Amino acid sequence: MKNNLISLSVAALAGLAGSAQAQTILTASSWLPPTHTASMAQKEWCDLLEANTKGRIKCNILPRGVTPAPGTYDAVKNGLADLSYTVHGYTPGRFITPQMAELPFLGNSSETISIAFSRVTSKHPEIAAEHPGVKVISLFTHGPGIVFNTKRAITKVDDLSGLKFRVGGGMVNEMSKALGMNVTLKPAPDSYELLSSGVMDGTLFPAESTESFKIDKIIKHATTFPGGLYNTSFVFMMNQAKYEKLSPEDKKAVDDISGETAARIFGRGWDKVDRRAFALMQANGVVITKADAKFVADVKAKTAPLEQAWIKAAEGKGLKNPAKVLADFRAEIAKLEK
Repeated sequence: MKNNLISLSVAALAGLAGSAQAQTILTASSWLPPTHTASMAQKEWCDLLEANTKGRIKCNILPRGVTPAPGTYDAVKNGLADLSYTVHGYTPGRFITPQMAELPFLGNSSETISIAFSRVTSKHPEIAAEHPGVKVISLFTHGPGIVFNTKRAITKVDDLSGLKFRVGGGMVNEMSKALGMNVTLKPAPDSYELLSSGVMDGTLFPAESTESFKIDKIIKHATTFPGGLYNTSFVFMMNQAKYEKLSPEDKKAVDDISGETAARIFGRGWDKVDRRAFALMQANGVVITKADAKFVADVKAKTAPLEQAWIKAAEGKGLKNPAKVLADFRAEIAKLEK
């Protein structure tokens, strides 16, 4: 009887050891505060993955990012973190095909643009191929881009000159130059210091960012555009080696909530805080100007060459028929927004 008990105990310990070895911990990093919608979306995705794998995969969400935003892609690629997201434009010139999601007047919500972005990406592996060394979980965008400033109402293209603006890089930087704006590339978390000190007069942001980066009481004016003046494309990614080490079952669990599912989580969260931010702007007396048809037409005329430049650059990256890919992307957004 004693020997049987010993055998059972050894077997139980072996079983526990096997369970412990089977569990995978993903180190998740975010360069944004834990309360930011993107950080919360990453956590929501992690919780869903844990539930779907019955606890075989868990995320260890770090209290702060392992690196500032521009270094995040390489941090995930090199294994400093297993999971994170970043803005494509924070490393200028590195990513070309995702810039299609940053063109003007694409759509009115983060969720619809992000889902359409994910659907188009799934049909064109050349886009994911621009992300070597990481497993692309999903691409997504923030909500429609708005022009914010501390000085005056902006009602026409000429009003954009003479002020100093912070932008995040990527297509928005080229677009800002085409509109004659004086811009400086700086990550979003720098905005409070830049605006409060007067170093910058304004910034291009989605509505959410006024609250997230605590500039809601600093800005005085906002100009909105139908479909957004721009968007910012993000990649949500996992370290490739970490993904490859997963069992086939757990790889499938990751894949099942990648793409559109992840894009919806990020987009839905962003739209929610965009709505809240507009209410805060109204409470703080921010003057909101809606761009009229003439303003929109002038922006389209000045930024049209950027679309052609993107088509040519995307062809150089191996994307087949980029003009049709972009048309399909716009059609998908329009379908989702009906």
